[in-house]
Amino acid sequence: MKRLAMIFLLASVAYPQDAKKEAPADEAPTGESGSVVQVANLIYDRVKSSVCFSDNFLRQAAQSTKVSTSRRFHPTKLASKDVFKFPFVIMTGEGGFNFPEEERKNLADYLKGGGFLLASAGCSSPDWDRSFRSEIAKVLPDAPLKALKMDHPVFHTVKDIASIEVKHGTPRPLEGIELEGRLVLVYSSDGLNDTAHITGCCCCGGNEIRNCIDINLNILVYALTH
Repeated sequence: MKRLAMIFLLASVAYPQDAKKEAPADEAPTGESGSVVQVANLIYDRVKSSVCFSDNFLRQAAQSTKVSTSRRFHPTKLASKDVFKFPFVIMTGEGGFNFPEEERKNLADYLKGGGFLLASAGCSSPDWDRSFRSEIAKVLPDAPLKALKMDHPVFHTVKDIASIEVKHGTPRPLEGIELEGRLVLVYSSDGLNDTAHITGCCCCGGNEIRNCIDINLNILVYALTH
């Protein structure tokens, strides 16, 4: 997805009634109005999916901002061209994994072309964390993950977040990747999954971030406006 397309999408989101008067909204890939921001839930390593990541922050975005969002994630294969229809995608899981080459290429093209990835280790899984770091280094070998300081605009876009709050101990910083000065990815090794709002999922022994709803809301709006 090109940057210009993302800007047009945000404009239609902010003023949906005016957009409808001028012309019918484009049909989204899932059958919803094109003026609604769609978020994909990636299916990766061919069959792994991000089932334990709450979509509650999408509802918060609709309530707190002018961003009109779908109320649910849309499962999308990372190897599919459908991934380019979404401005924002999420990814999580537990245990180790590997991207097939076509998934690596698709993710690289997606991020370089204007897309945004929010990734989080489910239950603070160390195996998933190691796999993600290894794979993203292959996807973007010249753009390493770097810690995001708390004065980064992503923490102050909608909610003013002074600190990361975790269940126990000292939180690890969120990390990001920039391409040509544009933040294209945010990653948490502790967990932004918000499992309290998902049926059948829990954080188990992980160190999930307590203020994850506000953080995820900020990340979504930042991704759509920068």
